[in-house]
Amino acid sequence: MMTLRCTSIIATLLISIALLTSCVATLVGTTAVTAVDVAHDRRTVGSYIDDGAVEIKIREYVVRDPELRKNAHISVTSLNGIVLLTGEAPTMELRNKVQAAAKKVSGVRQLVNEVRVAGKTALFSRANDTWLTSKVKTRLIKDTGLDANRIKVVSEYGNVYLLGVVTRAEGAAATDAVRRVGGVVRVVKVFEYTD
Repeated sequence: MMTLRCTSIIATLLISIALLTSCVATLVGTTAVTAVDVAHDRRTVGSYIDDGAVEIKIREYVVRDPELRKNAHISVTSLNGIVLLTGEAPTMELRNKVQAAAKKVSGVRQLVNEVRVAGKTALFSRANDTWLTSKVKTRLIKDTGLDANRIKVVSEYGNVYLLGVVTRAEGAAATDAVRRVGGVVRVVKVFEYTD
């Protein structure tokens, strides 16, 4: 009996150490990726952090609201205080509810609400949007030479949203490149221009 208990305690300790090691590795990896992102981003480090906090607060609101959590699919993207809401809500009331909550979040300078009044998209449709985002990012790098971290790409239902702090020439080149990607239904520019 004592041996079984000791074995159980040792196994628990080993699992805890493995999980802790994994958490530390993930933290180090995430920190390294974040450092690379910030180095290639035109936002200040403070803006980068603020955007992350804004996204978390709005997502938290959606998750905590039982009606939104059950019936809507909402994606939140923030870049330099400009917040893009995408996804689906079954009613205009729920769409407006998310918008009103997002406007109250500290750090939101501008809100672009592209949430469609519709039922949740199927997993296949979301997977297709993920694939489309990959194709768009590849085209941006290949055709424009722009840094992959300079422009955020969000795809929803074949609509591609481009966010970033760019020059007008960079924005035009990116838009032109994205329009030539197969599967893109519409390109929406949510740029902040530096010139």
